[in-house]
Amino acid sequence: MITKTRTTKETDISVSLEINGSGKSKIATGVGFLDHMLESFSKHSLIDLEVSCKGDTHIDDHHSVEDVGIVLGDALSTAIYPVKNMERFGSANIVMDEACVSCDLDLSNRPFLVYELDVVGKVGQFDTELTEEFFRAFILNSKISAHIVQLRGKNKHHIIEAAFKAVAVAIRRATATNERVGIPSTKDVL
Repeated sequence: MITKTRTTKETDISVSLEINGSGKSKIATGVGFLDHMLESFSKHSLIDLEVSCKGDTHIDDHHSVEDVGIVLGDALSTAIYPVKNMERFGSANIVMDEACVSCDLDLSNRPFLVYELDVVGKVGQFDTELTEEFFRAFILNSKISAHIVQLRGKNKHHIIEAAFKAVAVAIRRATATNERVGIPSTKDVL
């Protein structure tokens, strides 16, 4: 189990994860919709995940959402690098009713994000623009190259949840054990 913490004037966060888990989670970020997304992420990635965040949500949810992404990404980075005996590449198309979101990723140790979701407004109290903030923080700190692309959809909740599930399944596939690949790079290092 990897544990990472981050304390600032805006947030106090602890994340523990096990990438070869069973998908059980205990999430309390103070942002209900983010809790729901992280529970789904844990379930579909099969990463055991504990997240606690005390943030300045009396201002808004921005700092909590972004900083949880930072700490979760840092924990995942510690768990997967250096990459050895893992598939390295993962992809998934996830459907939620009318929505379909694709995620293709590479455990490259070179962070890059392509984010193409058309979600503007709110889902309940959650500002949908924070979805991009979360994924940017998570992807950059986990040192993954990821393309998260909406293929279709209108319902913001469905689109965002499909994105979290697509990332989860792609990570599950990329971190799958494959001892035949050794270090999955012609450079012999990732």
